[in-house]
Amino acid sequence: MQKEPNKRKNPGKPPRVKGERNAPAMVNDPMQELRPTVWIGKQGCTDTIISEIIDQLDHRKLVKVKWLRNTEVSPPDIASCTGAVLVSVRGRTMVLSKR
Repeated sequence: MQKEPNKRKNPGKPPRVKGERNAPAMVNDPMQELRPTVWIGKQGCTDTIISEIIDQLDHRKLVKVKWLRNTEVSPPDIASCTGAVLVSVRGRTMVLSKR
């Protein structure tokens, strides 16, 4: 009689790392731990916001920018205006890095 291959209890969850009993199932993205430093409000992306992003990029490696739901924002345009690299966009949040 042949044994069935091991079936996972929860097929939707990724497997845990062997040997680490209480380890989280997935390693969090380091960008999630970064707090937003620039918020874009209902006026949209103004010259003041662009200059603030440029100033923050001078002082830190990464800048996290969030914006309101009712605001139209184009992350690639903001990255090109600030001279930064667009690292990631997730929902209404983007991360910019120095070039």
